[in-house]
Amino acid sequence: MAEPPITTVREPAGTRTTNLLAIGAVGIAAGFLAGLFGVGGGLLIVPGLVLAAGMDQRLAHGTSLAAVVPISIASVVTYAAHDNVDWPAALWLSVGAVAGAVVGTKLLHVLPHRTLVMVFAVVVLASAVRLFIATDADGRGSLSAPGVVALVAVGLAAGVLAGLLGVGGGIIMIPAMILLFGIAPVVAKGTSAAVIVPTAVIGTWRNRSRGNADLRAAAIVGGAGILTAALGGTLADKMSDELSNVLFASLLVVVAARLLWQLRRERMEPGPTA
Repeated sequence: MAEPPITTVREPAGTRTTNLLAIGAVGIAAGFLAGLFGVGGGLLIVPGLVLAAGMDQRLAHGTSLAAVVPISIASVVTYAAHDNVDWPAALWLSVGAVAGAVVGTKLLHVLPHRTLVMVFAVVVLASAVRLFIATDADGRGSLSAPGVVALVAVGLAAGVLAGLLGVGGGIIMIPAMILLFGIAPVVAKGTSAAVIVPTAVIGTWRNRSRGNADLRAAAIVGGAGILTAALGGTLADKMSDELSNVLFASLLVVVAARLLWQLRRERMEPGPTA
């Protein structure tokens, strides 16, 4: 008896167009967020790809990291044009962040996820509370050996958390630069964006080698976010330090709340049955 012919179900053209428009909209919003705050934009890109394109969560993380590359480059160019990047600090933060990202991905299945999320959320909320309080950030002094070590350590922590939890390293680096090194908020954001570029490139290369990145979707998101990233970086340059700190602290609260909500949802979901 002959087997029935295999039929291929094609996605309707209208649906494909809707998905492309939705993915583009995600890129526009993420680009503005990245430019304004000096973060990667994954906070919007990952859930946006899951909801708009129906992507698997893991694939969305890998695709998001690839999309962050052009968005962060646009952010860096804009911040640098306004002289808002601390290049020596960016260098040492990058050394730690790149190494940390590799370590974080290796520890992903070793360390207890729930404990890590709880500790990270507490640290983020504590940083947010501190940023809501008026902070004098007049710029750092000359970099001594302990300062270099501290910057590498901050980058390492940011990279490890990025690899473990899929959050942008800027969430850690920016408060650390403002609170520990006295770097002005707008310069901290520009420096963070500079560090994100090599970190995202390395992460994308590793994800691509494992087939864990949709480069077509990443190109759409990244391309759509380039102009809005430049706009966000320009607005950040015009913003007062006080407003910048309050807005970034609010972003930290959103990040912590989202992580805790995900943790609660995972706890409430029934486990697999035998």
